[in-house]
Amino acid sequence: MNDETEHIKIAFLTAFDLQEIRSWSWAGTLYHMTQALEKHCGEVSYIGPIHCWEQLAAKIIRKGSRLLLKKNFASYHNFLVAKKYAKVAAQRLAERSFDVIIAPAGEPEIAFLETDIPIVLVEDATYGLLLNYHQDYSNLLKRSIYELHSIESLAIKRASVIVSSSAWAAQSAIKDYHADERKVHVVPFGASFETPPPKEIAQARKKSGRCRLLFVGSYWLRKGGDIAFETLLSLEEKGVQAELIVCGLTPPSTFLHERMRVIPFLDKKDERQRKEFEHLYMSSDFLLLPTRNDCTPISFCEANAYGLPVITTNTGGVAGVIRDGENGFMLPYSARGDEYAEVIAKVYQDDQLYSELVRSSRVAYDERLNWDAWGIAVTDLITQLLGRESRTSTPTRTTGSV
Repeated sequence: MNDETEHIKIAFLTAFDLQEIRSWSWAGTLYHMTQALEKHCGEVSYIGPIHCWEQLAAKIIRKGSRLLLKKNFASYHNFLVAKKYAKVAAQRLAERSFDVIIAPAGEPEIAFLETDIPIVLVEDATYGLLLNYHQDYSNLLKRSIYELHSIESLAIKRASVIVSSSAWAAQSAIKDYHADERKVHVVPFGASFETPPPKEIAQARKKSGRCRLLFVGSYWLRKGGDIAFETLLSLEEKGVQAELIVCGLTPPSTFLHERMRVIPFLDKKDERQRKEFEHLYMSSDFLLLPTRNDCTPISFCEANAYGLPVITTNTGGVAGVIRDGENGFMLPYSARGDEYAEVIAKVYQDDQLYSELVRSSRVAYDERLNWDAWGIAVTDLITQLLGRESRTSTPTRTTGSV
């Protein structure tokens, strides 16, 4: 942090209690985001959590809607809750002096917020992209869809800067919600761990004697577990000895194989289990995740830190992390196990190709898929927003237009 940034006072606005959402995919992201801001940008103060009776009322509406109408209701993303968030946030912001507000996934928090403090909205997807793409935003009431679009539109208008984790999300903000493209920037998220292995160790990894596929996720079908299983079978048919390690869940009982190992859960906060998780990254040959829907998969950034190439699906914001031939390969959404196996076999059976992919995967992590890179890029945007001198003359990891 330099002299210009050390005095920037940041209001980190999220209604969620970070201690209560440890299982939520954004929990680690929010933590590392604040660490990066404190390291590179300024002093971070939490404007949250926000607990209110409106949240309970919205949950009751959701339950009633499911029971009576067989429809979903977005309980955290509606006018009732958003207006209360704005009221409480405005009161807390008035108690201290802040230079900027950072609102991660903060559309409900800022949609109705009245403030003179410039706002940086951090998104991995717009609500328009999530509708009928993500299970939590599917089969919604028409009213809920209307409120989601309205909240997204209001949040984008109120934000001075929009930081999208992928071009997929950025383009939606511009095309679907008419955001001024000059305030939309693409900055990838980073890997959610403290100590990546040294670059020399990661890039020196050698492929195993049997093609070892690592599948990490909490949802079997949503993450393409059935396709990963098909890939294992197809590799065997091609004469490639392989094994599949499933970590984070227990597959349905119909998916059984003598060379499929299942690790239902590993707690990264426990040192022994964290080391086991790291060993999986170092001893596997590919991270295989034929995901059905994803915005910004943090596990891909983590894999690349270990020089582990990723084989996945070209869907959602995945292309914001994976670049074909650099740190993995993306297959079409319609691809099944035989097509995944074909790509994996080609790379695995070519020693030079595999080694080059390992090296470039780690370079991708070092250059763009870490939280320091995110923190530096966002700091540049904030200093420019506030009219202060930037760390660099041109933000090298952001794009002003998409």
